Amino acid sequence: MAENRTDSGGWLDEETKRNLISRLKRIEGQARGIQKMLEEDRSCEEVVLQLAALKNATIQVGMNILGKHMAVCVETETARGNTPEEAVRKFMSVFTKFS
Repeated sequence: MAENRTDSGGWLDEETKRNLISRLKRIEGQARGIQKMLEEDRSCEEVVLQLAALKNATIQVGMNILGKHMAVCVETETARGNTPEEAVRKFMSVFTKFS
């Protein structure tokens, strides 16, 4: 996994980082679209549908990031001599903040 890290020691490889940034830019556009819908007095149903899509897109980005973090966390912690259980416990502290 270390060979996929960025020069700064980051936990995301460059392709994953580009994909996540691209997704976040689309999410940003969705949020702007929802703002415009409110300004245009669009129906509650339309706005809520778009909010649900925005929420799901955000969750997908978060889950992707958490998946990468899990892999790196376990690798890093076990390399430090900690048990996999300790690594999972550390990961869970991050995961519970997301959920």
